[in-house]
Amino acid sequence: MNGVTGRMGHRQHLVRSVLALREQGGLALDDGTVLWPEPVLVGRRAPALEQLADLHGLDRRNISTDLDAVLADETVDIYFDAQITSAREEAVRKAIAAGKHVYTEKPVAGTLDGALDLARRATAAGVRHGVVQDKLYLPGLLKLRRLVASGFFGRILSVRGEFGYWVFEGDWQPAQRPSWNYRAEDGGGIVSDMFPHWEYVLHELFGRVTSVQALTATHVPRRWDENGKPYEATADDAAYGVFELAGGIVAQINSSWAVRVHRDELAEFQVDGTEGSAVAGLRRCRVQHRSVTPRPVWNPDVPATGSFRDQWQEVPDDQESGNAFKAQWEEFLRHVHTGAPYPRDLLAGARGVQLAELGLRSSAEGRRLDVPELTL
Repeated sequence: MNGVTGRMGHRQHLVRSVLALREQGGLALDDGTVLWPEPVLVGRRAPALEQLADLHGLDRRNISTDLDAVLADETVDIYFDAQITSAREEAVRKAIAAGKHVYTEKPVAGTLDGALDLARRATAAGVRHGVVQDKLYLPGLLKLRRLVASGFFGRILSVRGEFGYWVFEGDWQPAQRPSWNYRAEDGGGIVSDMFPHWEYVLHELFGRVTSVQALTATHVPRRWDENGKPYEATADDAAYGVFELAGGIVAQINSSWAVRVHRDELAEFQVDGTEGSAVAGLRRCRVQHRSVTPRPVWNPDVPATGSFRDQWQEVPDDQESGNAFKAQWEEFLRHVHTGAPYPRDLLAGARGVQLAELGLRSSAEGRRLDVPELTL
């Protein structure tokens, strides 16, 4: 596990996924096999790795600052990467060359060419590979997926997404995100971070993205890093995208780290269809069917007499949903051990990089761009 000294790698992947699997006694498979993950922590700073190992009761012999040595260890089966984006591609390429199965955070590479190269190398090497697509395992989107599968919407017309929150500049309050996120030269930017998420959400729930038109902005041009030092933000901190999907669905998604939240959850998607509509967040999902849709009338001279939100029905929690990252870890470990089909592979990761790349180009050129279908 490379990069678990970072916030996401530590909290979601190490603690809430791999260590949580160990706490529950391992991952039990249908054939009676129990998979027991043994994490090997890799990073650049030995003291930070030692602190993590001590904090979680892990053997200090299972930490290293030498990635090549760990990849040469025949007892290591899987390489996981949660590093800074700019360091990921080279490390994943090394892991594939060493014959390791690969599971990685997104974006999988800095360019589409690099992402496709990784997918081709992994396929040629015969290793199993996957990319983190955690949003698909969230309760709200699981409910939304069930609604789509049931035909609730009829013909789906459009998807509207809102994501984001105010990330403090770092001067009077510490920023909630690392400073490299706001430096393009370090692989930062909200497009490279979030467009890969939107690609797989749209692709798996509604259809393949066939075109993109985006406008990016750096709304906050000056920020302060982890040491209180000011720096110029060179990466986009907001993106406004319109995506056309196969079948004619239109999706519009706003992403921003410079917006104050006035909605129920940090990410929400409204889906409108001929037979009904839904609003799904990270956990909740509410619906309004055609048969109970009120008749709104535009009259700005008369105050609204009721709450529009009260006209929607809550979708119940019919199944227990755990941590989204852990759920995908379980699925990937099953895939590695049994060879069960697994669509969230490096080619899927390359689609996310492609959409981010085209989104940035669309904004720079001021035009809509087609999104070609990817194959290896």
